[in-house]
Amino acid sequence: MSRLFLVIGALAAGLAVMAGAFGAHGLENRVSADRLDTFETGVKYQMYHALALFIVAWASTQFTASAVSYAGYCFLAGMVIFSGSLYVLVLTDTPWLGAITPIGGLAFIAGWLLLAWGIWSST
Repeated sequence: MSRLFLVIGALAAGLAVMAGAFGAHGLENRVSADRLDTFETGVKYQMYHALALFIVAWASTQFTASAVSYAGYCFLAGMVIFSGSLYVLVLTDTPWLGAITPIGGLAFIAGWLLLAWGIWSST
């Protein structure tokens, strides 16, 4: 399990760097400053949670609770739903996608709570 989260974390971090570069260089004159900020928010949260997957990978080698692995899946779901919806919102100018972004935020929160619970409850 730790290898899976390390690989997904590394790929997600690399994609966040690419998305950040695209936002900074490819979108700067094509979208409004507000939309660029929205895109950058997606990039930041993707990077934070890509790094969180490294924590999950480490924690899964130290603690036995299945909640640790569930945390990793929540972080992955959060990246796809939260960051992904912000990317698509900006690239397609589809504002209603902002309505599903909080679902990804809830996945991030659930991931952090599950990680804490998994570490606390492990034997």
